Amino acid sequence: MASAALHEAAAGNHQQAISDATLALKLSQHREVTAMAALSLAQAGDITAAQKLAAGLNQDLPLDTLVQRYWLPTINAAVALERKDPQSAVRMLAGMGNLDFGTISNMVNVFLCPVHIRGNAYLQQGNGLAAAAEFQKFIDHYGLLTNFPWGALARLGLARALALEAETDPSAREKARTAYENFLTLWKDADPDIPI
Repeated sequence: MASAALHEAAAGNHQQAISDATLALKLSQHREVTAMAALSLAQAGDITAAQKLAAGLNQDLPLDTLVQRYWLPTINAAVALERKDPQSAVRMLAGMGNLDFGTISNMVNVFLCPVHIRGNAYLQQGNGLAAAAEFQKFIDHYGLLTNFPWGALARLGLARALALEAETDPSAREKARTAYENFLTLWKDADPDIPI
């Protein structure tokens, strides 16, 4: 259910993400369930609930390396991003690059959480080059994501990043067009009611 909440948040189905996260927390209070639920809630716009869960993780697991160095910075960065504060999000994720491809769980879909948040933070900042580099990581390592939506949505993020670059670098325009075409080709058979 926590994984489903992350899927729904990624696709823009915020109410369903909140519902799935809430149900996941009723079923389990395990560290990963709580962390994924908090991240889902932050991305779905329920930052109060996300912060409450993050505070609980911090209080209950002050010596847990994954909580302190992976989950909490990622959750807090997602909250900052939802608050339209991309500078804080980028700062919170600084130094986490060495964890981007680390195995943190037996749940494959939690790979690259900081990369997703960082890429979107750079987009909010208007830093197309940095955003493109983050989204390219998904494309270069697509095997890590199996069917998780961030793999497909990275192509949209890359296209948006390249479109930002095209504002000052005309050579990026064709790259942006190609990236949008790649995303639309991949997404053409998606359910038509997906908000993203």
